[in-house]
Amino acid sequence: MKKIIIIAMTALMALGANAQRPVGTISLQPKVGMTIANLTEINGETKLGLVAGVEGEYQITPIVGLSAGLLYSMEGSSGTEFNLNNRNVASKIKLEYLNVPILANVYISRGLAFKLGVQPGFKMASELSTNAAARDVKHDLDNVNTMNVSIPIGLSYESRGLVLDARYNWGLTEILDGTDTKSSVFQVTLGYKFDL
Repeated sequence: MKKIIIIAMTALMALGANAQRPVGTISLQPKVGMTIANLTEINGETKLGLVAGVEGEYQITPIVGLSAGLLYSMEGSSGTEFNLNNRNVASKIKLEYLNVPILANVYISRGLAFKLGVQPGFKMASELSTNAAARDVKHDLDNVNTMNVSIPIGLSYESRGLVLDARYNWGLTEILDGTDTKSSVFQVTLGYKFDL
C-alpha cells in the first residue's frame, strides 16, 4: 500500500511539473472555430456551424485549472424529414445558443489538458427551414426549450499561447418539448491564451 501511495504522489508531482502556468494565474482566451452538430432521435444529418467567444481560466493547483466562458454556438441538424401539410419534406433545424462552459482542466503533460465540466446553454434563435415546391420556407420553432444543458468533454493543446481545443458536448436536456431529442455537438476551436 505504501508503494502505491508513493508512486501516486510521484506521478502527481511529475504532472505538476508539466503545468503551463503557476498557481493563482488568471488567463483569458478569445477563440473561434466550427461546430459539427446533430440532434438525436430525428435521423438527421450533421450541420456545420460557427462557434466563437472567450474563456477565462484560473490555475488552482499546478495541474488543475478552472475555466468559464461565453460562447456563441450555431447548432441543429440538416437533412431531417418533417411532416408539413401531410407531406414529408427535407428540412434544416437552425439553433443558436449562448453557451456558458464551466470546465475543470487537468494538465496531463506539457501543454496538453483534459477537460470535463458542465455547460448551460441559452437559446438565442431557433428556425426550421424547408425546401417545398422548389422554394425555401422558414418557420419559427416555438417548441424549442429556452435552456440546454450539456456535458463537455475534450482535450486541448497549447503552444506559445495558441490553443487548439476539441470537445464533445453531450446534451442532457430535451431540445424539443415532448420529445427525447437531445443535442450532440462536436466543436473544434483555435484560440490565443494570455495572462491578465
